[in-house]
Amino acid sequence: MQTLRGKRVLVTGGASGIGKAIAQRFGREGAELVLVDLNEPLLQETAREIAGSGVKVSTYKLDVTDSAGILALRDRVNKDGGPIDVLVNNAGLVFGGPFLEVPLDKHFLTYKVNTLGMVAMTHAFLADLVGRPDAHVVNIASASGYIGLPNGTTYASSKWAAIGFSESLMLELDLQGHKHVHVTAVCPSYVATGLFDGAKAPLLTSLLTADKVADLAARAVLGNKRFVRTPWLVAITPILKGVLPFPLFNLSCSILGVNKSMVHWKGRG
Repeated sequence: MQTLRGKRVLVTGGASGIGKAIAQRFGREGAELVLVDLNEPLLQETAREIAGSGVKVSTYKLDVTDSAGILALRDRVNKDGGPIDVLVNNAGLVFGGPFLEVPLDKHFLTYKVNTLGMVAMTHAFLADLVGRPDAHVVNIASASGYIGLPNGTTYASSKWAAIGFSESLMLELDLQGHKHVHVTAVCPSYVATGLFDGAKAPLLTSLLTADKVADLAARAVLGNKRFVRTPWLVAITPILKGVLPFPLFNLSCSILGVNKSMVHWKGRG
């Protein structure tokens, strides 16, 4: 995608955190924003803030676990302003703690939001994206999509699914000849948005800012990049995991503090 100016960009989980930062960053590129979130009061506050800088913003309340609601959203979005050009699947949550100490309904909810919501949104809007002259899907995954994460089992595995889904979709679109529709999987380490309060960044790295992730996501869309892996440790993780025997790779993760990074997770409470 050569420019975001005039493009309609839909961001799930757009009221706060990475979603808000992406909306702000894409808005500065001249995009028209379609923000959806379950937290309607916060969504309206974010929309007013962004609109104050001259960006065109529309908002819709949405629970991404509601597949019927997603289809209704697609109809409303198309009716109100026409089809979108960029879909950003950002909505996500995390419940940290030892696997058996986290209630089963929270494990299930993690998959419903982080994985099934992403799939449902893409399924609903992909035909519209294929019909555009230049389009993009951005899936916010995670560095934990490349590794096992003690005390974050379902979160990490939901992001493994996000990476696998992204890679499979980008290859399928290419195979079908839809070379104008690009897919990017954004895989950051811990981001200081509140979701990971208490988590500790691996050795030799620090918590990322939402603005940093948003900037890299925008650059990836404009450069048609397939993956964003940040910081440097995340960028080399797939290589290390492919080269090192698992015991040695696991030892490296332990030394860097990855395996205990979620031990003191508190989240947003």
